[in-house]
Amino acid sequence: MVRLKGLLSGLSAMGLGGFAIAATLAFTTESASAQAAYGSYVGVGPTVGILEDSRGEAQQIGGVLAVRYKLLEIPVSLRAQALIGSGTAIVPTISYDVPLNWQTDAYLGAGVAFASGTTPSPVGDKTSFALQPGIDYIVPNSNTVLFGNAIIAFDAYRNGGGAALSVQGGVGLRF
Repeated sequence: MVRLKGLLSGLSAMGLGGFAIAATLAFTTESASAQAAYGSYVGVGPTVGILEDSRGEAQQIGGVLAVRYKLLEIPVSLRAQALIGSGTAIVPTISYDVPLNWQTDAYLGAGVAFASGTTPSPVGDKTSFALQPGIDYIVPNSNTVLFGNAIIAFDAYRNGGGAALSVQGGVGLRF
Protein backbone atom coordinates (compact mmCIF):
# COMPACT_ATOMS: atom_id res chain seq x y z
CA MET A 1 0.00 0.00 0.00
CA VAL A 2 2.91 2.33 0.80
CA ARG A 3 4.37 1.64 -2.64
CA LEU A 4 1.05 2.33 -4.33
CA LYS A 5 0.76 5.64 -2.49
CA GLY A 6 4.35 6.48 -3.48
CA LEU A 7 3.66 5.61 -7.11
CA LEU A 8 0.45 7.63 -7.17
CA SER A 9 2.07 10.66 -5.55
CA GLY A 10 5.01 10.43 -7.98
CA LEU A 11 2.68 10.16 -10.97
CA SER A 12 0.54 13.03 -9.67
CA ALA A 13 3.55 15.30 -9.23
CA MET A 14 4.87 14.32 -12.64
CA GLY A 15 1.48 14.91 -14.25
CA LEU A 16 1.11 18.34 -12.65
CA GLY A 17 4.63 19.29 -13.67
CA GLY A 18 4.06 18.13 -17.25
CA PHE A 19 0.76 20.00 -17.39
CA ALA A 20 2.41 23.17 -16.11
CA ILE A 21 5.20 22.93 -18.71
CA ALA A 22 2.77 22.21 -21.54
CA ALA A 23 0.44 25.04 -20.48
CA THR A 24 3.33 27.50 -20.23
CA LEU A 25 4.67 26.57 -23.65
CA ALA A 26 1.21 26.60 -25.22
CA PHE A 27 0.40 30.08 -23.94
CA THR A 28 3.80 31.67 -24.58
CA THR A 29 4.36 30.51 -28.16
CA GLU A 30 2.59 30.68 -31.48
CA SER A 31 -0.47 28.57 -32.11
CA ALA A 32 0.03 24.88 -32.88
CA SER A 33 0.10 23.40 -36.32
CA ALA A 34 -1.02 19.94 -37.34
CA GLN A 35 2.61 18.99 -38.02
CA ALA A 36 4.82 17.45 -35.34
CA ALA A 37 8.20 19.07 -34.69
CA TYR A 38 10.61 17.86 -37.32
CA GLY A 39 13.83 16.10 -36.53
CA SER A 40 15.51 13.10 -35.12
CA TYR A 41 18.09 13.59 -32.37
CA VAL A 42 20.59 12.02 -30.02
CA GLY A 43 20.96 13.48 -26.53
CA VAL A 44 22.38 13.06 -23.04
CA GLY A 45 21.35 14.11 -19.56
CA PRO A 46 20.63 12.98 -16.01
CA THR A 47 18.13 10.36 -14.86
CA VAL A 48 16.61 9.89 -11.42
CA GLY A 49 15.11 6.58 -10.24
CA ILE A 50 12.28 7.57 -7.90
CA LEU A 51 10.70 4.33 -6.64
CA GLU A 52 12.57 1.56 -4.81
CA ASP A 53 12.24 -2.20 -4.56
CA SER A 54 11.57 -4.23 -1.40
CA ARG A 55 15.30 -4.09 -0.48
CA GLY A 56 15.32 -0.28 -0.61
CA GLU A 57 17.33 -0.15 -3.85
CA ALA A 58 16.78 1.69 -7.15
CA GLN A 59 16.34 5.23 -5.85
CA GLN A 60 19.35 6.63 -7.63
CA ILE A 61 20.81 9.28 -9.87
CA GLY A 62 22.46 8.32 -13.14
CA GLY A 63 22.82 9.29 -16.76
CA VAL A 64 20.69 8.82 -19.87
CA LEU A 65 21.58 8.49 -23.54
CA ALA A 66 18.46 9.21 -25.63
CA VAL A 67 17.77 8.68 -29.33
CA ARG A 68 14.66 9.71 -31.29
CA TYR A 69 14.05 8.77 -34.90
CA LYS A 70 11.11 10.77 -36.27
CA LEU A 71 9.13 8.99 -38.97
CA LEU A 72 8.18 11.41 -41.71
CA GLU A 73 4.56 11.88 -42.79
CA ILE A 74 3.05 10.41 -39.61
CA PRO A 75 3.22 11.62 -35.97
CA VAL A 76 5.15 8.56 -34.77
CA SER A 77 8.72 8.26 -33.50
CA LEU A 78 11.00 5.37 -32.63
CA ARG A 79 12.83 6.10 -29.39
CA ALA A 80 15.46 4.39 -27.27
CA GLN A 81 17.03 5.35 -23.99
CA ALA A 82 19.97 3.84 -22.14
CA LEU A 83 19.66 4.50 -18.41
CA ILE A 84 22.94 4.11 -16.56
CA GLY A 85 22.92 4.14 -12.76
CA SER A 86 23.85 1.43 -10.28
CA GLY A 87 22.53 -0.91 -12.96
CA THR A 88 21.84 -0.39 -16.64
CA ALA A 89 18.63 -0.57 -18.69
CA ILE A 90 17.78 -0.10 -22.35
CA VAL A 91 14.23 1.15 -23.04
CA PRO A 92 13.07 1.13 -26.68
CA THR A 93 9.62 2.63 -27.30
CA ILE A 94 7.30 3.66 -30.10
CA SER A 95 5.65 7.00 -29.43
CA TYR A 96 2.68 8.94 -30.71
CA ASP A 97 3.71 12.59 -30.99
CA VAL A 98 1.26 15.44 -30.42
CA PRO A 99 2.42 18.85 -31.69
CA LEU A 100 1.88 21.73 -29.28
CA ASN A 101 3.49 24.26 -31.64
CA TRP A 102 6.21 24.33 -34.34
CA GLN A 103 8.97 23.65 -31.82
CA THR A 104 7.28 21.44 -29.23
CA ASP A 105 5.91 17.89 -29.17
CA ALA A 106 4.31 16.07 -26.28
CA TYR A 107 4.31 12.30 -26.65
CA LEU A 108 3.33 9.00 -25.14
CA GLY A 109 5.44 5.96 -25.87
CA ALA A 110 5.03 2.28 -25.12
CA GLY A 111 7.78 -0.31 -25.09
CA VAL A 112 9.92 -2.59 -22.98
CA ALA A 113 12.51 -1.87 -20.28
CA PHE A 114 15.37 -4.36 -20.61
CA ALA A 115 17.32 -4.26 -17.33
CA SER A 116 20.67 -6.01 -16.96
CA GLY A 117 22.53 -7.34 -13.96
CA THR A 118 21.44 -7.95 -10.40
CA THR A 119 21.68 -4.34 -9.25
CA PRO A 120 18.57 -2.32 -10.08
CA SER A 121 18.75 0.34 -12.75
CA PRO A 122 16.63 3.51 -12.45
CA VAL A 123 13.77 1.42 -13.99
CA GLY A 124 14.24 -1.82 -12.05
CA ASP A 125 16.21 -5.05 -12.47
CA LYS A 126 13.79 -7.10 -14.58
CA THR A 127 12.50 -6.93 -18.15
CA SER A 128 9.08 -5.24 -18.05
CA PHE A 129 6.45 -3.32 -20.00
CA ALA A 130 7.07 0.44 -19.96
CA LEU A 131 5.16 3.65 -20.70
CA GLN A 132 7.02 6.84 -21.53
CA PRO A 133 5.26 10.22 -21.45
CA GLY A 134 7.44 13.16 -22.39
CA ILE A 135 8.06 16.42 -24.20
CA ASP A 136 10.59 17.57 -26.82
CA TYR A 137 11.40 21.22 -27.47
CA ILE A 138 13.47 22.31 -30.47
CA VAL A 139 15.38 25.52 -29.75
CA PRO A 140 14.52 27.94 -32.60
CA ASN A 141 17.20 28.60 -35.24
CA SER A 142 19.43 25.77 -33.99
CA ASN A 143 19.91 22.01 -34.05
CA THR A 144 19.46 21.82 -30.28
CA VAL A 145 16.66 19.84 -28.64
CA LEU A 146 15.65 19.94 -24.98
CA PHE A 147 13.87 16.78 -23.85
CA GLY A 148 12.23 15.51 -20.70
CA ASN A 149 10.29 12.34 -19.95
CA ALA A 150 9.38 9.74 -17.41
CA ILE A 151 9.55 5.98 -17.71
CA ILE A 152 7.07 3.88 -15.80
CA ALA A 153 8.10 0.21 -15.82
CA PHE A 154 5.48 -2.22 -14.51
CA ASP A 155 6.47 -5.29 -12.40
CA ALA A 156 10.06 -4.12 -12.68
CA TYR A 157 11.74 -5.78 -9.69
CA ARG A 158 12.75 -9.42 -9.25
CA ASN A 159 12.44 -9.23 -5.46
CA GLY A 160 9.19 -7.65 -4.45
CA GLY A 161 7.64 -6.80 -7.81
CA GLY A 162 6.14 -3.37 -8.11
CA ALA A 163 6.54 -0.54 -10.58
CA ALA A 164 9.64 1.53 -11.17
CA LEU A 165 9.56 5.21 -12.07
CA SER A 166 12.41 7.27 -13.46
CA VAL A 167 12.50 10.85 -14.68
CA GLN A 168 15.10 12.09 -17.13
CA GLY A 169 15.88 15.12 -19.20
CA GLY A 170 18.67 16.59 -21.20
CA VAL A 171 19.92 18.25 -24.33
CA GLY A 172 20.22 16.72 -27.78
CA LEU A 173 21.56 17.41 -31.24
CA ARG A 174 19.23 17.03 -34.24
CA PHE A 175 20.28 15.06 -37.28
